[in-house]
Amino acid sequence: MNGSLHCCFPMLHITKKNKVAPLNDGALDRIRSDDEALEVKTLGAKQQPWKAPEFFRGAILPPGRMLAHQANLPRLPVPALSQTLQKYLSAVRPLLDDDEFQHTTKLVEEFGKAGGLGESLQAKLQMRALERQSWLADWWLHTAYLDFRMPVVMHVSPGVVCPPQNFNGQEEQLKFAAKMVTGLLDYKVQIDNQSVPIDKLGKNFLCMDQYYKLFSACRIPGERRDQVVVYGPGSNVRPRHIVVAHNNKFFSLDVYDENWKPLSQDLIHAQLQKVVYYSRYPSEPVGILTSENRNTWGKVYKLLKKDKTNKASLDAINKAIFMLCLDQEVSRGEDSKASMAHQLMHGGGSELNSGNRWFDKTLQFTVGTDGAIGLTYEHSPAEGPPIISLLDHMMDYCSQAPDVKETTVQPKEPERLPFTVNDKILEAIDTAKRNLDVQVKDLDMKPVTFQEYGKGFPKSQKMSPDSYIQIALQLAYYKLYKVPCATYESGSTRMFHLGRTDTIRSASVESLEFCKAMEDTGVPPGEKVALLRRAIEGHKKYAQETVSGQGIDRHLLGLKLTAIEAGLNVPELFMDSAYEQALHFKLSTSQVPSKYDSFLCFGPVVPDGYGFCYNPREDHLNFCISAFNSSPETDSSKLADSLHQSLLDMRELLSTQAKL
Repeated sequence: MNGSLHCCFPMLHITKKNKVAPLNDGALDRIRSDDEALEVKTLGAKQQPWKAPEFFRGAILPPGRMLAHQANLPRLPVPALSQTLQKYLSAVRPLLDDDEFQHTTKLVEEFGKAGGLGESLQAKLQMRALERQSWLADWWLHTAYLDFRMPVVMHVSPGVVCPPQNFNGQEEQLKFAAKMVTGLLDYKVQIDNQSVPIDKLGKNFLCMDQYYKLFSACRIPGERRDQVVVYGPGSNVRPRHIVVAHNNKFFSLDVYDENWKPLSQDLIHAQLQKVVYYSRYPSEPVGILTSENRNTWGKVYKLLKKDKTNKASLDAINKAIFMLCLDQEVSRGEDSKASMAHQLMHGGGSELNSGNRWFDKTLQFTVGTDGAIGLTYEHSPAEGPPIISLLDHMMDYCSQAPDVKETTVQPKEPERLPFTVNDKILEAIDTAKRNLDVQVKDLDMKPVTFQEYGKGFPKSQKMSPDSYIQIALQLAYYKLYKVPCATYESGSTRMFHLGRTDTIRSASVESLEFCKAMEDTGVPPGEKVALLRRAIEGHKKYAQETVSGQGIDRHLLGLKLTAIEAGLNVPELFMDSAYEQALHFKLSTSQVPSKYDSFLCFGPVVPDGYGFCYNPREDHLNFCISAFNSSPETDSSKLADSLHQSLLDMRELLSTQAKL
């Protein structure tokens, strides 16, 4: 979305003065002398100026409009412990049988009892929240991204497929690529002068931090932990180049004139022509190394850097404003949308375009020979909304830009970024090829356009389109498996400074009751409608609480990490099989709306699960469903068919009932 226990805990509420006040005595009172310490603080002028946490190396925002905006955002709150524990029990209830739920309830009561471990950890977490710009930001970046050692390809980085163009040969590919580059640089001007429109959710302004970590950013592999470097508007280094990949070769293109004005699309086109000429024959696919397991890639990266030539090339790639990949021809087969989704997710494999990539690059745009265009982005600096805002601007620009013309002005020569490879590096490349090809063959992608209706229909029924789609997905899954599953929907917490996401849990007691009723012919239609509305309202309420900083998943993670950092044993609550089941998201979902018929795609987060992303338009719905072929339990085509039927059933139910 773009999200009480019968125990004696300190209960908190937000007053109209934006103060968090204790309603009764408890652990929070013991870490401060007065209520003023509980104020939800903003980062105003008297406090430390905004800067990115240290793990975003170089991300500093200079004084200006955006810095002033960031300083006025509230900090992410720490929800009340009792509230989180009660909501946790409600969330796991549909996933557990009676005996399992009784066991989990006892663990929750023990954890949350007065004077117990939960209160102690809550107090420590609240203290952390008072001392930091965000109690969660560094924990989340490391836990979700930089400490995660699986390959970024398919497991972290999404692909975005934009509406395909119609190219007739390579020259049209290059002309469109030149327009694309110019449009992206046009957007970067807004980033540099801090004139990007500030996002809002209702009347609330949102954190814009992620927008300033998109350009000139790159993930750097480590043997145990990665880092992210950002050469943003406030950095001492101001990159003036992009990197273009073609035939597995990399080139640095200077895209500004001597006055720091972006070059014209005609000059950029002339440079791209030279890149293609200089890279007529493919090179060893060094870029495919970025698809490896992070520990493995970290070791190889260290080897590469020992050579001065390699070090200079790596430095140029890391600092580049973004990367442009000019791909070779791809045979589309019967499902061209699925083929494009694969191309944008991973390049299609070692025999196609996967070596023509640098998957660590935050922004990596692709232009195919047949009009396939889109983006692969490394996820650690940002979620989907800033990416889609950038892409929408790029598409607007390309649709309005004049035709590219030949120029008599000689642009600066593209600079080749060579790599020196020895036997160890070549062996690592061969291994990376094999490993990636296994993953590519295992990933099933099913892009679907549901043409029967769009978000206009649920709006006509006074229902939230996002909640409607989420409940339809619950019904689709239930039709196939006859049980619910833990479901993750990304809910933005950007109402708060440095906010990222929390989990909207779409599987609920209410959604399960509705699904059971829909599969029971004995339940009257009127009762089914009432259950549907109840499930949708329940989801909407949970989503609103989540985007307001009252989600449970990040709070529970914070309590767990607080215990670990304090040198304590992991609390039993987090060792419970119910907690493991609650985090085994067989449905991992995200709504990423766009003004164009673009769709975002990502892989499942568990071996027996699905990835599900959607872009709801007014009169149709765009989905992309992913699953692993190696799982006998999943089938993206079957889930797509079940979702199609569920959407039809729900419309028929509501339409029929409205006529009665």
